[in-house]
Amino acid sequence: CSTFNPSEDPNLQADLDRGTAYDPEQDYSYWTPKASQGELPLTITIDLSEQTARFYRGNDLVGRSRVATGKSSHPTPTGSFKIIEKIIDKRSNLYGHIEDADGNVVIQDADSRRHSSPDGGRFLGAEMPYWMRLTHTGIGMHSGPIPNPGQPASHGCIRLPRSIVQSLFGSVVIGTPVKIVP
Repeated sequence: CSTFNPSEDPNLQADLDRGTAYDPEQDYSYWTPKASQGELPLTITIDLSEQTARFYRGNDLVGRSRVATGKSSHPTPTGSFKIIEKIIDKRSNLYGHIEDADGNVVIQDADSRRHSSPDGGRFLGAEMPYWMRLTHTGIGMHSGPIPNPGQPASHGCIRLPRSIVQSLFGSVVIGTPVKIVP
């Protein structure tokens, strides 16, 4: 572990002067113009231990983002993958919530394999905007909440902040390599 040096962060002193709390997550994620365009293909590395995605063009780091990957009960697989599908407005067919006939949520964290809908009710899959599929078993990258930066929170997918995933989605192609390391 390295010791944080406040002089390395020019924004810290301004925060202290204003009496505001220093937020180490502020400006952690970034996407450079070079990430969206370039002659070299984009590659992605997801680091599960850091809960971080890094985006490269060749050997150049062109972006970085916090992610939320799979909890221990639904781990994100490690290995080398390629993006095999892209869908802007995707919904999960496994996880979501169940509504009764009046549209009231009766099961918040529903699994379509275990929970059934009441008469007149329905299962509504969780939104997974900017879906980029990595496996045929339902693992992919998409926009989603990162409730505790640095901590896994998903059912196995890689959640990214909307501000990053929109640019990423527009920059990747089917076949873009994604490496997930422990």
